[in-house]
Amino acid sequence: MTFTLAIVGRPNVGKSTLFNRLVGKRLALVDDQPGVTRDLREGEARLGDLRFTVIDTAGLEDATDDSLQGRMRRLTERAVDMADVCLFMIDARSGVLPTDEIFADILRRRSDKVILAANKAEGTKADAGVIEAYALGLGEPIRLSAEHGEGLNDLYSQLLPISDEFEKRAAAIAPDTDLDLEDDELSDEEITLGEDGKEASAARVPTAAKPLQVAVVGRPNAGKSTLINRLIGEDRLLTGPEAGITRDAISLSLDWEGTPTRIWDTAGMRKKAKVQEKLEKLSVSDGLRAVKFAEVVVVLLDVEIPFEQQDLRIADLAEREGRAVVIAVNKWDLEDEKQDKLKELKEEFARLLPQLKGAPLVTVSAKTGRGMDRLHGAVMRAHDIWNRRVSTARLNRWLTGMLEVHPPPAPGGKRIKLRYMTQVKTRPPGFVVMCSHPEKLPESYRRYLINGLRETFDMPGTPIRLTLRSQSDKNPYKDKKKSTPSRLRKHLGKKPHGE
Repeated sequence: MTFTLAIVGRPNVGKSTLFNRLVGKRLALVDDQPGVTRDLREGEARLGDLRFTVIDTAGLEDATDDSLQGRMRRLTERAVDMADVCLFMIDARSGVLPTDEIFADILRRRSDKVILAANKAEGTKADAGVIEAYALGLGEPIRLSAEHGEGLNDLYSQLLPISDEFEKRAAAIAPDTDLDLEDDELSDEEITLGEDGKEASAARVPTAAKPLQVAVVGRPNAGKSTLINRLIGEDRLLTGPEAGITRDAISLSLDWEGTPTRIWDTAGMRKKAKVQEKLEKLSVSDGLRAVKFAEVVVVLLDVEIPFEQQDLRIADLAEREGRAVVIAVNKWDLEDEKQDKLKELKEEFARLLPQLKGAPLVTVSAKTGRGMDRLHGAVMRAHDIWNRRVSTARLNRWLTGMLEVHPPPAPGGKRIKLRYMTQVKTRPPGFVVMCSHPEKLPESYRRYLINGLRETFDMPGTPIRLTLRSQSDKNPYKDKKKSTPSRLRKHLGKKPHGE
């Protein structure tokens, strides 16, 4: 059992900088302008030998209405209620502001354990601010510099007794167990034999230790955060009518209909030409990084304006990154002519995204929860296909049939021979064909083979990588000088060479 530490304070006091230092990675976006962080971000922190969960929160602002700032404040107050310890940060250079006093009073009432930290305390300019912090009535402030890593020893000293207390609690409630698990009970994967007799790993089954990685991407205001809130069953992510609310790529763990899943909410991606601000560029790059780490990418469209140019770019990006792709059309509850609209969507999908031919297309409503079971089924099927493996024997029988139906061309009178094929990887499926003159095989014939793989081995929608490697007709022994072994020459009565 570990404790949870929530970092709270006004905007731009250095909360995200300290969060990144504690988790040892640049997970949270950091910028000079205030109000960068909007959602709650959790991470596994390490401070010396202490291990705990740390929560980065939005800056506390004096707003209680239903504005964006008011919703951000409610989310931060929720983190205060969730956490075991609150680290209240002030800016030592700015000193104690009236807003700090308001929030210090809130923390005294809502949190049992509050640690006061005066950040940006390097140098003598911060001395006055550190002294002012005593007036908040939260005890002696810790002098911190999250940017330079100063004062972390003092933070460790404050957290150590809290950690010891939680360890004692864990020891008191831990049941006495003595389990003897066999080795085969610990296996996460089943081993199957292909038709060629070689071992082949089945699709990885998601576990709590290695959950299914899903990224939800799309244009701003498509409903990505609302969709994830619906899946986890609580308003964990900040939502609203404003476009571009989400900035960080936030990951959350959930049990999705029995499947351990880690799902990523990403910032809305606009056209590159429209992305001018540095902060938006950071947000988009954070989302792209989530796509690279995901196994399945859900491209969320708005039913009122589906398949915009940017939607096509986002789907194509996921395919080029080799991720399994699911197309989800949100706000389906607003559509009146559902059958006609669905037929139109499928036709546009086949026409505009031929590289994802056969990928799942599902309709959902994040607002009402309709279609979430279909979305889960589509994600699991896409993940299964993405992990699919075909035995070498089946592949070469299939290749022989494809060559008989449609032989490869002979450019310049040189016949191209495709001799052998095998699958070299999964996630996504990757195949290698040994052939003569691979550089002369037309792209159209390559597409013919890829489409044949999709149809024959039931791999619709998933990216398929097909590599051609040269295998020469040349006899490797043709130019070697024929010679008789010395023992044989002696036996035949001939003198060995050099005698």
